[in-house]
Amino acid sequence: MAQVLVVDDEEGIREFIAEALEDKHDVATARDADQALAALAARSFDLMLTDLKMPGLSGLELLVRAKELQPELEVIVLTAHGTVNTAVEAMKQGAFDFLQKPVSGPDELRLLSERALERRRLLADRESHERLPAEPPLSYGDKTMQRVVAALKKVARTEATVLLFGESGTGKEVAARALHAWSERASGPFVAINCAALSDNLLESELFGHEKGAFTGATAARRGRIELAAQGTFFLDEVGELKSELQAKLLRVLQEKSFERVGGSRTVRADVRWVAATNRDLAAMVKAGQFREDLYHRLAVFPIELPPLRERRDDILPLARTLLARIAANLGRRGLTLSDEAERAIVGGEWSGNVRELGNALERAAIVCEASEIGPGDLDPVPVWRSKASAEPKPLPPEAAGGAVEPLEVMERRAIERALGEVDGNRRKAAELLGIGLRTLYDKLKRYGL
Repeated sequence: MAQVLVVDDEEGIREFIAEALEDKHDVATARDADQALAALAARSFDLMLTDLKMPGLSGLELLVRAKELQPELEVIVLTAHGTVNTAVEAMKQGAFDFLQKPVSGPDELRLLSERALERRRLLADRESHERLPAEPPLSYGDKTMQRVVAALKKVARTEATVLLFGESGTGKEVAARALHAWSERASGPFVAINCAALSDNLLESELFGHEKGAFTGATAARRGRIELAAQGTFFLDEVGELKSELQAKLLRVLQEKSFERVGGSRTVRADVRWVAATNRDLAAMVKAGQFREDLYHRLAVFPIELPPLRERRDDILPLARTLLARIAANLGRRGLTLSDEAERAIVGGEWSGNVRELGNALERAAIVCEASEIGPGDLDPVPVWRSKASAEPKPLPPEAAGGAVEPLEVMERRAIERALGEVDGNRRKAAELLGIGLRTLYDKLKRYGL
């Protein structure tokens, strides 16, 4: 839970902001800069939202003093009409962003706060990186992966668009980050977006940004993630889930290397290196009319397949050891190891969910294991909160067991219900189990009223 400080001399605004954020965060309030500085001296905060014009010290002066006390603190300044220039000056002094008053509603406030906290978490992760065991590399030298690594290093030296494809959990984002690190854009930002995780309207705004007044609640202009990735790498994860309208808009950006914000007319240059990823067969989707052929060819300039974990056996054990070291450190159980029997079980496993499944199995084992060494029994794939009997596949109902042919929709609905039951309602895991994208699953849930 993030620690948030709200500073405003108007009690009504203070309470509004606090109420909007306190459902997810621990919120403290201050009526002026002096009270805020006392709070900052007494405890650490992740985010401060402060008004610019207050009696006594101004919000700009508070920002400078707060950064001296807590350099990692993210700050959002609240500004009334006519003080935007001062807000821009605040951003030069280290503020994350500004928000014009009156705020349209709690959603805008929450979204901007989450963005600021996301940057705070990213910086904190980077600072603590050296204190934790290393992140798993792309490969530990398996012959199957040597060709992949060589291809990534070769294409990294160019500006070519790369399409990464393969089963879910094979490490496509790890590959994208490695490509970025090996490229001439390594000093620039690496920005990622999951095309399946957001609604169409929100995804468009997140990609391209929007101008003030572009839609209800757009009280200020916002840069999109493509702009934020300038001079760096932009990673489109699960690109196969894009709807046709956004496919067309993305194609234009790839072709013209420019775009306009939502509701705007000013052309913005897209100075990014494009990397896309999917666990779907885009070529088959093109034939089925579900994905634009011209966009496919723009994305697949340099396609690279990430092989499943079961085809790179030499990577499994060193990967498992690295994952376990990080998991044990996060759980406060440094020194936790794998027994010889557990290692043999891991190397011999199928791991249909690939690296993600292996990581989940190790985390579950680290939680349930009471000794200093994980045994094969701790790697039991049946969750500890369910009995083995309940985990067995359920027989088909009588009407489906008699050999009669069922309509495809009935079978599909039943498969979705069963998948959701197997993963206790976790939709992302159910989508992976079914071999479909998360957005496709959401569409089917809506269609079947589930």
